[in-house]
Amino acid sequence: MNKNYNLANTLFTIFVSVALSLIACIGFLAITAERSENVQTASSISQEQSEGKDVSDVQGVAALETREEIIVNIVEKVNPAVVSVVVTKDVPIIERYYEDYGSGNSFFEDFFGGSFGFQRPQYRENGTQEQEIGGGSGFFVSADGFVVTNKHVVDDREANYTILTNDGEKYDAEILAIDPSIDIAILKVTTQEEFTYLTFANSENVRLGQTAIAIGNALAEFRNSVSVGVVSGLARSIVAGSGFGQAENLDNVIQTDTAINPGNSGGPLMNIYGEVIGVNVAVAQGSENIGFALPSNIVERIVTSVKETGEIIRPYLGVRYIPVTEALAQRNNLDVDYGSLIQRGETREDLAVMPGSPADKSGLEENDIILEVDGQKITLEKPLATVLRDKNVGQTITLKVYREGGEITLQTTLEKAPSSL
Repeated sequence: MNKNYNLANTLFTIFVSVALSLIACIGFLAITAERSENVQTASSISQEQSEGKDVSDVQGVAALETREEIIVNIVEKVNPAVVSVVVTKDVPIIERYYEDYGSGNSFFEDFFGGSFGFQRPQYRENGTQEQEIGGGSGFFVSADGFVVTNKHVVDDREANYTILTNDGEKYDAEILAIDPSIDIAILKVTTQEEFTYLTFANSENVRLGQTAIAIGNALAEFRNSVSVGVVSGLARSIVAGSGFGQAENLDNVIQTDTAINPGNSGGPLMNIYGEVIGVNVAVAQGSENIGFALPSNIVERIVTSVKETGEIIRPYLGVRYIPVTEALAQRNNLDVDYGSLIQRGETREDLAVMPGSPADKSGLEENDIILEVDGQKITLEKPLATVLRDKNVGQTITLKVYREGGEITLQTTLEKAPSSL
């Protein structure tokens, strides 16, 4: 009994030992395999790091690379449609010459002794020559040569305008139409060639933070310069000045941090699909990347009107006005703090209500405040000009007006705005 028990005990001990050894071996192999896998993973990560990849988000890198490729491809595609607008003009040639002075004058000869004389510079005009005096940007909106730019780029009627394409070709341009109420002009290149052109996106669908691409003749020197940013703000109202005492109110404009420089005026602001969402028009002086663009929907309507009729046809009310703000209302003890206050301009000739205009026919008067148009409230975000742009020539509108402490209702039929050409 004792021998059999001892033998069984010994065999059990051997079995347990072998089993434990096998388990240990399996565990070791599993740990070794896991370590080997970890080493391989670390080696792979090290290789990706050596290739400059961000291992924290490889998918993110791929997305960025894809976005970069999209932008590069879009720029290559649209670049031929973006042009520089070169402004030239005949300017006087000023010639300098020297005139003898003092020679033969007895007073100078007696005072200085002996003969005396010197030459002093004089200037005279000697004809004229054509010189480049400015420039801006633009873009083709049709294959047959219609070009969009800013009004302030082509506001010198005595100047000549040339379209310079990205491949260096030059074409004479004719001004077809200028919108006096918004900073847009339409030019036309007459040639048998067909041009690459841009299409418009719906600016009502533009969202904050979306990619914005600008191309233009930066500083009127670096043509077809590309900058990329985002849409920073929507429906802004600004006062844009030319630096020569001229200023205009622009409403409902798009704000962007895309670099906009002098010379970019009139160039396109595009989305990531290469569609125009706005026309670059102004930059905030002394700021860091605060630029503005006229929304594409307004510009597209102007382009369509010029293509179909040869002129800009837009509804016209015929009033000068300033927006009513809370500060204005408090300062003048007004009962309303919104709307458009009809007011004359800086000179006596700048009448508040244009004689014979729809506003005049409806009975609108100076110091009236237009509160609503067809039930739509006039605010800083939705100013009168923006609301009227959505109307049609010949359309009858209803105006809610504040006058002398009370509200009245007037009706008028919008007419075609006078041409500025």
